[in-house]
Amino acid sequence: MSWNPCPDPTLGDRTNVDAVELKIVPRAVDLGEMTVRRALPSTSRQMVGPFIFFDQMGPAEFLTDQGIDVRPHPHINLSTLTYLFEGEILHRDSLGTEKVIQPGAVNWMRAGRGIVHSERTAEERKRHGQRLFGIQTWMALPASQEESDPAFMHHGAEALPVVEAGGMRARLIAGRAFGTASPLETASETLYADVQLAAGARLPVDAGYDERAIYILSGRIEIAGDAFEPGQLLVLRPGDAITVAATADARFMLFGGAPMEGPRYIWWNFVSSRRERIEAAKEEWAKGRFDTVPGDEAEFIPLPNKPDAPQRATGGVFYP
Repeated sequence: MSWNPCPDPTLGDRTNVDAVELKIVPRAVDLGEMTVRRALPSTSRQMVGPFIFFDQMGPAEFLTDQGIDVRPHPHINLSTLTYLFEGEILHRDSLGTEKVIQPGAVNWMRAGRGIVHSERTAEERKRHGQRLFGIQTWMALPASQEESDPAFMHHGAEALPVVEAGGMRARLIAGRAFGTASPLETASETLYADVQLAAGARLPVDAGYDERAIYILSGRIEIAGDAFEPGQLLVLRPGDAITVAATADARFMLFGGAPMEGPRYIWWNFVSSRRERIEAAKEEWAKGRFDTVPGDEAEFIPLPNKPDAPQRATGGVFYP
């Protein structure tokens, strides 16, 4: 269990007393050109394993000359992972990285002591328009690694293991599962997989990871006799081996890992185990002490006018 336990089970509520410990319905924010649904953090749960932010982007249809345009902004003491199903995003960061993020690839950015990055639609892509659909996650770093050097790691879709069996197809983004392992080196024990189940197929999910969750993207699944629809995050009861059954073709993200050693403070794009570290980062960004992004120096997102105290659930990449 994490430091932030779920509420006690409600008598008569099978979702709570069986295999699913907690069901979270993401809050949706309409950004005009795209809707973002945030499942973590929520009022009832901050993290599942190291995952502290979990956002569904889209699906959204961008017409000619349209796209996302997230100006350079900073992060500290966390890692981000962008995973796409459709479309492309041009990533640039203060390390000099310039990478087009494409479907099925893993793009892991470790902020460590501090990094700045931007996320935009490339001009060539804007000329043709695109459909964009993906997941953005933030992972808390262990306290001992929060001030590590920033880094960016990329593995193409062809480098990630894909397992197919009995109506199941799974791409392993991080960790070990389905008899294989991802090449991604994470800061702590992490599980992350993109799973597709054909109608009638079943997937056993063992209890090898302390904390596990499922985020449903499409279709309909059943767990221990309870049915669940898209747009729901299901936190699984620790220690239980469960089986996911698809009653219609379904797709979901399976994720989790080892719990963090303690809570995290969150303020804007800053996450840290130390409140004073966030205060220092706010001053550094306000005074221009972070590195700039080569090729994207002209713009940046200013420090927002937000409450001074770091909170458990505030904005992120798409909430400048």
